[in-house]
Amino acid sequence: MDTSKIREVLNRHVDSGKIPGVVALISRGEETYVEAAGTMRHDGGAPMARDTIFRLASTSKPIGVAATMALVEDCRLRLDDPVDEWLPELADRQVLKRPDGPLDETVPARRQITIRDLLTSTFGLGLDVNAFGLPIQAAILEQNLMGYATPPPAPDEWMRRLGTLPLVHHPGEHWQYHLSLDVLGVLVSRVTGQSLDAYLRERIFGPLGMTDTGFHVPADKIHRLPVAYAPDAQTGEFTVWDEAEGGRYSSLPEFQSGGGGLVSTVDDYHAYFRMLLNHGTHGGERILSRPTVELMTTNRMTASEQARMYELADDKANVSLGLGKQGGWGIGMAVRTYRADYNPIGQFGWDGGTGTSAYADPANDVVGFLFTQTGMSTPDAAHLIHDFWTTVYQQLAD
Repeated sequence: MDTSKIREVLNRHVDSGKIPGVVALISRGEETYVEAAGTMRHDGGAPMARDTIFRLASTSKPIGVAATMALVEDCRLRLDDPVDEWLPELADRQVLKRPDGPLDETVPARRQITIRDLLTSTFGLGLDVNAFGLPIQAAILEQNLMGYATPPPAPDEWMRRLGTLPLVHHPGEHWQYHLSLDVLGVLVSRVTGQSLDAYLRERIFGPLGMTDTGFHVPADKIHRLPVAYAPDAQTGEFTVWDEAEGGRYSSLPEFQSGGGGLVSTVDDYHAYFRMLLNHGTHGGERILSRPTVELMTTNRMTASEQARMYELADDKANVSLGLGKQGGWGIGMAVRTYRADYNPIGQFGWDGGTGTSAYADPANDVVGFLFTQTGMSTPDAAHLIHDFWTTVYQQLAD
C-alpha cells in the first residue's frame, strides 16, 4: 500500500488549523501502517503519537456489545428472553400513541422487551437527532440519559429514570439509535455481578491485550489523553468539551456507557477488529465464536428501518458526508449493504461524535481507524474521515 498520499491528506487537514491532531491506522493482512500528525492541543503541546488515547464516543458500540454477546454464548442469556428478570424497570411498558405525542397519551406495549430487541436497537426507545423538539426526545435529554453536558447518574438511578418514560414504538418494530447499547451495559452488570468495565477486561480486553482500553484513563497514562474539543458550530472556535487532567475520563465513572464511554488506542482497537475479521480468534485463542461474529456483522434491519436510518443521515448530509448511510445495522455497528462511495459492501464499523472512525472490510482484509480529538459539532472531523477512507481505498493494490 502506498501510504504517502494518506500522510499527505492527514497533514493537509492538520495544516488547515481545523484539526489539531490525528492518529490513523490501516492494516491489510500482515501489513500495518500507522501515521500520527499534529498535537494534543489546538495551540500546540505534545505531538500526537501512536499510543495516544482517544475518547471513542459512539465508536465504543462495536466493542461494548461484545459483553452481551459473550453472555449469550455462555448461555447465561438467550436472545428471546424477556428482560424483566434483570431489568424490571422495563417491565409492563407503555407506548406513545404517536411518536410526536404527549407523554401521557399511551397504550400498553404489545409484548415484553427481549434481549434481541436490545441487541438490535429495536426495544422501542432511542435517540433521534432530527427530533429533539419532540416531547419524548426532550424528556430523554432532561433526564440526562445521554450524559452530554454532565455524566449520567449511577446505573440503578439511570434505569429508574428510563423506566419513567414511555416507549416510542412497540418492542421489535423500529430501529432507534444508541440507548439500547447503554441498557445492555446495565444488563451485563446485573447478570454478572461485575461492573461493565470489569467484565469487559476479563472477557475481551485481557485476552486481546487491550491494555489501554476502558472507561477511564489511569493517572500514570493521563498525559497520553488529549483535550477534547467541541468546536463552536457557528465560528469554528475551539471550545473545550473535556480536559484530560481532572476531566470526566480521569476516574472510573459510576455509569459505564457501552454505547459511548470507552477510551482506546488505534493498536488496541486493531486487536479487536482483527479478531472479528479472524472469525473470533486472536493469536490462536478463541475470543468469540464464529456465529457470534457473523450475527454482529450481518445486517439486521428491515427495508423500512434501513430507509429510516438513511433518512436520519441524509438530513444531516452537510455535516455527516455519508456517515450513517451504510444501509444497514448489525449488532452494535453499521453494516454496509450498498455501494454509494469508495467503501465496499460488507464493511462494518461505526463513527463517533468525538471525531473517531473505525471499520473493517472482510472482502479486502482491511482494517482502518482514524482518531482525532475534534468533535462533530462542525463538519471538519467528518471531512477528514471522508477523505481518509476515500484515500485508503484508492491505495489498495489487487
